[in-house]
Amino acid sequence: MPDGAVKRRVRVGVVGVGKMGLSHLAIVRALHDVELVGVVDSTDYLLDVLNKYTGASTFSTLEKMLTEAQPEAIIIATPTGSHASLVRSALERGVHVFCEKPLTLSATESAELVALAAEKELVAQVGYHNRFIATFQEVKRLLDQNAIGRVTHVLAEAYGPVVLKAKGSTWRSKRTSGGGCLYDYAAHPLDLMHWYLGAPDRVRGSVLNSIFSADTDDEVYSTLDYADGLSVQLSVNWSDESYRKMSTSVTMSGSQGRIIADRQEIRVYLREGADIPDGYRAGWNIKYTTELTEQVSFYLRGEEYSAQLETFIAAVLAGEIEARQNSFASAAQTDRVIEWILEDSADKSETGTLTALPTAPQKRSLFGRRKSA
Repeated sequence: MPDGAVKRRVRVGVVGVGKMGLSHLAIVRALHDVELVGVVDSTDYLLDVLNKYTGASTFSTLEKMLTEAQPEAIIIATPTGSHASLVRSALERGVHVFCEKPLTLSATESAELVALAAEKELVAQVGYHNRFIATFQEVKRLLDQNAIGRVTHVLAEAYGPVVLKAKGSTWRSKRTSGGGCLYDYAAHPLDLMHWYLGAPDRVRGSVLNSIFSADTDDEVYSTLDYADGLSVQLSVNWSDESYRKMSTSVTMSGSQGRIIADRQEIRVYLREGADIPDGYRAGWNIKYTTELTEQVSFYLRGEEYSAQLETFIAAVLAGEIEARQNSFASAAQTDRVIEWILEDSADKSETGTLTALPTAPQKRSLFGRRKSA
């Protein structure tokens, strides 16, 4: 950049200031490449407090912010049931969108938004933050190097203490607004599987159980089948008080070794004679997130939250026409697999046998090649 030149800043608005929205708001206010131009929420007193203590311009509706503040990009962190309409409104106005996960509660709506973002040539990214955690990134790097040979089986897990007793529901625990454990928790390991392995050919043996919730599921179990005999066991429970907070992990078995990874560390076993990557040796290896994680410009709750927004803003600044990571297309495939699990768990005959799901080519037709990134 020439001396004296003014660096361009992206005009950004934040929609929804609940738990995640407040985190996103704090991060974008700290990023040098961002100018916060507006905040949208339906709670008047919260907007009054934000305006008083931060000086941020506040709006009661997205349409008012789009018209009056004219953001280039928005961050949507509202209940999932509202995502589709909000995302569509922004895209139709030519605004780049970062949307919290999952993209929508309907695979068909997600596919429509993929097409709209592509038509408008806009950056459209979804907040699957695990792809920005260094240990999970290292899993991807090792798989791309074929470090453990042909992957034959995966255990994908997520547990946490969200619903621990019967009580009044929140938007997260309502099927129509949050989607329950399947959409709110299981979406995370499912997205990692899509990143690592592509889309499955089918799902089977799916079970959605309610433990405390009256309106939705609290635990999810399913098997995802891929080509060449590869299978993934999905095990998710958000009513598990043995965990202090959400914990996502993957265990990947291959012909030449094994990978076990979570937020904190990655353990890798490599057989003698395997193609050993640099920095590893035959036998057990362990690396910690502290040695793998690159520094971000602002830390809040974890480097991954800032990293994903930095990536989104960088794509907007560069004039790119699609997200660098966690694109709408990728998130839409995760939404499709979620629907397969719903269908599989419900689609049983009186004798208890499963009704066949659509064939693999039909299931993949909206999203192209099975191995898409």
